[in-house]
Amino acid sequence: MTEHSRRPAPPTSRLEEDLLEAKITVPNPQPGSVSRAPLIRAARESGCRVIGVTAPAGYGKSTLLIEWARSERRPVGWVSLDRLDDDPSALLMLLASAFTRVTGRTDLIDDVRGAGLSVLGRAAPRLAAALRTSPVPFVLLVDDLHELRLPACQDVLSVVVAGMPAGSQLVLASRSEQPLLPRLRAAGDALELSSVDLALDAAGAEKIFARAEVDITPEAAAAVTGRTEGWPAGLYLAAIIARGSPGDVSTISGDDRFVTDYLYRESLIQLPEPLQEFLRRTAILDQLSAPLCDAVMGRLGSEARLRELEAMSLFLIPLDRRRGWYRYHTLFREFLLAELRRAEPDVVGELQLRAADWYEANGSAALALEHLLSTEERQRCVQLLTALILPTFQAGQQATVRRWLSALGRPTTESHPPLAVLAGWMSMYAGETVEAQRWAGLVDTLAHDEPSADGTAGFASARAMLRAAMCANGPEQMAADAAYGVRAEPAWSSWRATALCLSAEAELLLDAPSRATQLFEESAAVAAALGNVNAVVLCEAELAVLAMDQSRWFDASRHLRRALATVDERRLDDYLLCVLAFAAAARLAVHRRDPGEEERQLARAMRARPICTFTVPYLAVRMRLQLIAVFIARDDQGTARHLLREIDDIVMFRPDLGALLDQVSQVRARVDASVPGSAQVTIPLTPAELRLLPYLQTHLTFREIGERLFVSRNTVNSQVGSIYRKLGVSSRSDAVQQAGAVGLLGW
Repeated sequence: MTEHSRRPAPPTSRLEEDLLEAKITVPNPQPGSVSRAPLIRAARESGCRVIGVTAPAGYGKSTLLIEWARSERRPVGWVSLDRLDDDPSALLMLLASAFTRVTGRTDLIDDVRGAGLSVLGRAAPRLAAALRTSPVPFVLLVDDLHELRLPACQDVLSVVVAGMPAGSQLVLASRSEQPLLPRLRAAGDALELSSVDLALDAAGAEKIFARAEVDITPEAAAAVTGRTEGWPAGLYLAAIIARGSPGDVSTISGDDRFVTDYLYRESLIQLPEPLQEFLRRTAILDQLSAPLCDAVMGRLGSEARLRELEAMSLFLIPLDRRRGWYRYHTLFREFLLAELRRAEPDVVGELQLRAADWYEANGSAALALEHLLSTEERQRCVQLLTALILPTFQAGQQATVRRWLSALGRPTTESHPPLAVLAGWMSMYAGETVEAQRWAGLVDTLAHDEPSADGTAGFASARAMLRAAMCANGPEQMAADAAYGVRAEPAWSSWRATALCLSAEAELLLDAPSRATQLFEESAAVAAALGNVNAVVLCEAELAVLAMDQSRWFDASRHLRRALATVDERRLDDYLLCVLAFAAAARLAVHRRDPGEEERQLARAMRARPICTFTVPYLAVRMRLQLIAVFIARDDQGTARHLLREIDDIVMFRPDLGALLDQVSQVRARVDASVPGSAQVTIPLTPAELRLLPYLQTHLTFREIGERLFVSRNTVNSQVGSIYRKLGVSSRSDAVQQAGAVGLLGW
């Protein structure tokens, strides 16, 4: 319930800015590569919006994309993916950054990232809309798509693909099958280049050997091409081996992994041992720079080594124009890692620690953690993850946080109480009711006396605030827990505003609105001073509701302006703590008779309901009460009654909500006493239907959507039918269009 004053969205250091720049910069071409101009020309002239380049490693996919980028007349965006980009939020940020090179629209990057954005329901459609309305045709090239293993990444990519306009092309290179291509190909929107297309003929082999300064006859070129089945990497390796050990190259084959390792080993043993050691030991790095390699090797001289390897064209790929960052060719790196584990297994952990030390010293704790997770340094992993979990989550990279926790292991997380508390907050924010309750139950059984890196005054305070936020034991216990946090958190703590806000919420449940108002005002002031934007939004929204209850509409307007401005600046539309602000703003718009603003804020509140669960019951109920007031004013008793049933479901899990239950009873009596008017009765999409709705934009079948949501295909069928009826449509595409028109999807 806190956020650091510095905006947590990466990049957070010059190092990470440099690495981001490298990922969206077209790499330099490899010397000696064979031109793929005919393939590029055919793909370009196909008119297909999506070009898939799918082949195993070593077939020259990156080479083709680089040549395409450098020969293209249309504006070009480039993305190089790696294993750390397997997060839908990170993927969208990279795609937006690359597209910014095409249009210069820097605002787009902020529009697709942040904790308050649904990646599938809002961020991906936003990027798709930007692509669709590009003022000029463009080409977007994405290399190493196989690094994306999460289904969520494929889902958001399918939405982005749908935004590609005619005249523009998206080129996707992958070592593995691309799930999006079959459907697009059937519709005539995609062309796929495979290993058959990328395999070289004898003429290509002759060019590779000539550039390696190795003489080869046409007959020998045909023979080695046949034995390697035209595999470009095999031919390249054969040329390197022949350059060092002249012989009959027709005996060289590269058609299986064992022979691949043989070819690499033959090329490696020709090098001096110090250079072999450098290659093996630096293979632990996803990206290489001279200072980083110096740190890993424990001595200077890496810049000369990298220049030497680049001059030898030995599987080293420059990532930026300054030649400050490189990476090894994927297959070669895999071979080198195997060689490292075989020849020097005892040094691997020390090398990972040196890399972690360098990254942490240079401002990237996240990359330090990536290396530490491969070591036995669990305590240090815990400390770094405890400091990183909330900023990374609030940057929108929830998948990354989950991957870190998974790599760390549940037993380790559970044995470090401050980290378990943060996992509880994260589950609560995400609306994951089962996980949130499990973590809350666990932390109640733990003890911890050591200082923590989570920013709180200590574990006891952190646990008390989490317990207060979930209000599982009634308002009196909530007030006691929140008061403990207020006493424990010093004036400079960014969590103090959270403790004050929770105290104010407890006072409302205890029917003390005057005391609650004072605490909300104090919390808002502290939050604004310390940069806790979450508390700013929630406190200002609560103050607005209290003002409207007393008919102080001007004061309500002032509070909501502050809340909504913060939401818009930080892109917090789908964030749990901001939903009350939308509901209150819709109520204010009703009073002002501003139907446009009423519809806009109502849509924002209604679409965010799925994350307002019983894990934060006072907010979930209070937000729905504000919405019911709006629907009563609209003479829509059907939706009002539906929201009351949702409140009943919340109260079933949290029956002790003090004075809030009296308010529910009063509103229920008002709804029951109302006489249906002439307005059409509408039934809103349920939270379950709202969770499903964004998947209708994707290529997924109903069975696959069910797998994403952990429900049966029959459940999906039923919910989709209900969505169609409520939106008044009869097809999937019409449902997406109508949902976007009424503000339930998209920006």
